[in-house]
Amino acid sequence: MKFIDEAKIEVAAGRGGNGAVSFRREKFVPRGGPDGGDGGRGGSVFAVADENTNTLVEYRFIKRYQAKNGEKGHGSDRYGAGADDIELKMPVGTLIRDIDTDETVADLTRHGQRVCLARGGKGGLGNLHFKSSVNRAPKQATPGEEGESRRLLLELKVLADVGLLGMPNAGKSTLISAVSAARPKVADYPFTTLHPNLGVVRLDENHSFVMADIPGLIEGAAEGAGLGHRFLKHLSRTGLLLHVVDLAPFDDSVDPAAEALAIVGELRKYDAELYDKPRWLVLNKLDMLSPEEAAARKAAFLEATGWQFPAPDDRFGFDTETPRLFEISALAHQGTQELVRQIGLYLAEKRRQAAEEAAKQPERADNETAAGQTDLSVLKAE
Repeated sequence: MKFIDEAKIEVAAGRGGNGAVSFRREKFVPRGGPDGGDGGRGGSVFAVADENTNTLVEYRFIKRYQAKNGEKGHGSDRYGAGADDIELKMPVGTLIRDIDTDETVADLTRHGQRVCLARGGKGGLGNLHFKSSVNRAPKQATPGEEGESRRLLLELKVLADVGLLGMPNAGKSTLISAVSAARPKVADYPFTTLHPNLGVVRLDENHSFVMADIPGLIEGAAEGAGLGHRFLKHLSRTGLLLHVVDLAPFDDSVDPAAEALAIVGELRKYDAELYDKPRWLVLNKLDMLSPEEAAARKAAFLEATGWQFPAPDDRFGFDTETPRLFEISALAHQGTQELVRQIGLYLAEKRRQAAEEAAKQPERADNETAAGQTDLSVLKAE
């Protein structure tokens, strides 16, 4: 299936049915009175997050989604039937914006999340609602309301715990295939990855995380050069970035340090928040070098880039703020298990910190409420 991560659609809810003007006419009932029923509600349009949907390709071919109108009211106090709602299944991670107002309509971040995109119009009132002591035979009814309509931009941002960042042919696809069941295309030429790939990395029987591989970046990506700029948005939802660097390029004229700094510069240009995300350095393809040459290239790389990686102190637990450096060979599976283990520790610590922060929120709210009550009592006393 072709990977589509953007689409523009139009949604229109149904119109409510009109209310009915009717009077009860039965034998032996000379003064039956009004009995016109209300119109039915128009159908609404909903977006539903579905973890089994991976792309927006369906919305490239069908551009407009129109819900049906509600039925009009009938005599004998019969209400019109409401129209069925429309549910549009979208991948988890889809961001929905209103094209005309630039308003964020919905951000589908969990499976089963259901959001109304266009609400159906209410049905009109029948004449039975207008009877009174002075108007026993009302002949008025109200029309149904128009349903909402919107032009929407759908933007898919994949949800992943870890994102791979690097130049074309740095070995990102090889790495994700080495640590997960994902099988992206791997070849000895650049730009073999044309769309994001997701892989589930299994830590043990009960723990795992999702890794995302996007097309490689080149200098000028923030201005539209290459392919990776189209997919940088997919890294915005990741919690950790792995900057993969090819330390043994085939072309001797290629400078790994200059390429790495260029990518860092592109991140800063594209999005400051993305640039500030935790980023670990992964030096790849070390199996192609002798130990002495690998050590020399590593030292030269760190000196040229100015990056420093202090050794973490395991005595005080896992430090999520300390940058990490890993030396691996994705092809030979050297160092990949330690990399996965450290990522698992990092994500576990971040979840623990998030849980502690969430637990503090109710306590803070209670304290603020108590403080407000105390201040109020002081004012009353005064």
